[in-house]
Amino acid sequence: MASGSKLVLYAALAGNLAIAATKFAAAAIAGSSAMLTEGIHSLVDTCNQGLLLYGRHRADLPPDERHPLGHGRELYFWAFVVALLIFTTGAGASVYEGIVHIRHPETIEKPWINFLVLGLAFVFEGASLMVAIREFRHTKDPAVGWWRALRDSKDPAVFVVLMEDSAALAGLVIAAIFIGLAVATGNPLWDGLGSIVIGALLIGVAILLAVESKKLLIGERARPELQRYLSEVAKSTPGVCLVNEVITVHMAPEDVIATLSLDFEDDLPLSEVEKAADAIESAVKARYPEVRRLFIRPQSRVAASAERDALHLVGATADY
Repeated sequence: MASGSKLVLYAALAGNLAIAATKFAAAAIAGSSAMLTEGIHSLVDTCNQGLLLYGRHRADLPPDERHPLGHGRELYFWAFVVALLIFTTGAGASVYEGIVHIRHPETIEKPWINFLVLGLAFVFEGASLMVAIREFRHTKDPAVGWWRALRDSKDPAVFVVLMEDSAALAGLVIAAIFIGLAVATGNPLWDGLGSIVIGALLIGVAILLAVESKKLLIGERARPELQRYLSEVAKSTPGVCLVNEVITVHMAPEDVIATLSLDFEDDLPLSEVEKAADAIESAVKARYPEVRRLFIRPQSRVAASAERDALHLVGATADY
């Protein structure tokens, strides 16, 4: 999936760079505020794909002495930066340009150029979106809806491109509508209003991306079926009396750390505990290779319960 997400990013990068250059040229010739806004939008998207590629490169670095768990979360950090850029640069510039054009309206010259560029951009953006959808479908659970799967995705390289390209296609439609209104009515104020509407769209996308990236950056658990499998394998292992707790966290899209708190039989020899731990780890990694590290903690039921109560008490005190 890592190579697939890189393909998505490269396809989006190439498409947005070509589209941005075309839009800026058309805006300069035709004098359209909405088209200039769309050019800014595509340029920001191009920079975003570059940042995500850099983040994926950094995330692939091996663990070192200062980062024993690797650098996987760098990808989540850069995804959050992308959300901030969409909000500040993309949305901010769009709204500002729209306000300027409303205060100082300019008649659109050669509107056919705008519509030609919008049509070409729609084709290119659609092609990039199809690549992202194809790669996303490979990891999507068929039983889960698209929106739920998008919110549950652990790979920002894919869901950022999906949201960006979807917003870009919507932005192209908005730009075409408002440019058409400006041409039909002879009132250039519609063109500036279109920029503001596109800016509002980008604000919504930026907020959604920031929320999703923040969850991953803080540390989000693995998908439920992986958690259930960890518990089932541990329960079926000879010598295990009880599974006290299962904790998982994503360090990167394909890098999961898991911890099992297990209550073993009191008279079980240490050598048998080691064999049980090895068996659990082998079974889990054979089915879910993304579990890079699995820590097994022998712990009695009473100790585990006391620990959970203490953690809940600390959390309640912090909330208070």
